[in-house]
Amino acid sequence: MVRVKSRYLLCEITVSDRSQLLQLDDRAVATAVRAAVARTHGDYGAAQCVIGFSVKYLNAHTGIVFLRFPKRCYRLLWSALPFITCIETRGHKIPCVLNCLHVGGTIRTCQKFLIKYNTQQLHQMLPKCKNDEEKQQVRKAILTCSLPGSNRKESEEDFESEEDEEE
Repeated sequence: MVRVKSRYLLCEITVSDRSQLLQLDDRAVATAVRAAVARTHGDYGAAQCVIGFSVKYLNAHTGIVFLRFPKRCYRLLWSALPFITCIETRGHKIPCVLNCLHVGGTIRTCQKFLIKYNTQQLHQMLPKCKNDEEKQQVRKAILTCSLPGSNRKESEEDFESEEDEEE
């Protein structure tokens, strides 16, 4: 048998009004990405990326999305992301920008990166807290950021080996 290699793109959808994120669904994001690839790379790019492309995870509260696509065309898809300026869903156009945070070989490595990224964001939020109750909530959130059943040393080794693999 032949193993089909995929890449996973961890992206953050940035909008001006956070309440608009709740209107997003995975089909709307997939349609916007396919349209951007077709617009930037033509029929060739659209044909390369349509097979094996899917939205694996969308968190409408935080705007985090995992995109899965074949390894051979991840650069085509990656280069088309800046051309997404709005996502049309349920008859509404939501102006947005997709920021690529990480490219990984597995969903697990993307999850590990997301945990580190969220921990950094929470550390940045800590000095901006106004009272002790908010600080306690942020500290609690920082302490709960981990994957079940994994230790920190193993996570760092996997992250370093993933970076070597991409080069």
